[in-house]
Amino acid sequence: MVVVAEAFGAVAVVLNFIGYRQNNVDRYLLISAFALASLSAHFFMLDAMAAGVGTLLASVRNIIAIKNRSNLILFAFIGINIGFLCYEWFVLEHHWNIFIAYASSLIFTIGSIVIRDTHQIRKTFLVAESLGLLYAISVGSIFGTVFNISNLISIISKLKR
Repeated sequence: MVVVAEAFGAVAVVLNFIGYRQNNVDRYLLISAFALASLSAHFFMLDAMAAGVGTLLASVRNIIAIKNRSNLILFAFIGINIGFLCYEWFVLEHHWNIFIAYASSLIFTIGSIVIRDTHQIRKTFLVAESLGLLYAISVGSIFGTVFNISNLISIISKLKR
């Protein structure tokens, strides 16, 4: 099962590498949605529910954000993220590191829906990717770690241009 999980992670890395190279926000959001869906499967297979939920919500959010960036959508996704965080923390009593995953997810949520400038979105996502990296390392995700490192490198290289 771990091999299959890491294969989904590898697909996510490749897709997101392509996504971060886009100069059009909508194109980035679409490619990123597929990468996030693959990464979600990866994390669920590793029993890392917080990242699985966060990346699945991010995939759906990115598709919706292409056409609809209303405050209603923003608040709905913020509420869903907080709802899952509370469920994992209070009901399932998961490890405190879920707060890292959900903080990353919330930053991505706000950035994806509110920010329309690719330069600004990259700067905001530096923080979210760094948090995602900490979480991936904490749950032992090889390709989750590679995913975040490659995204950080892609963002930084794009920002330097």
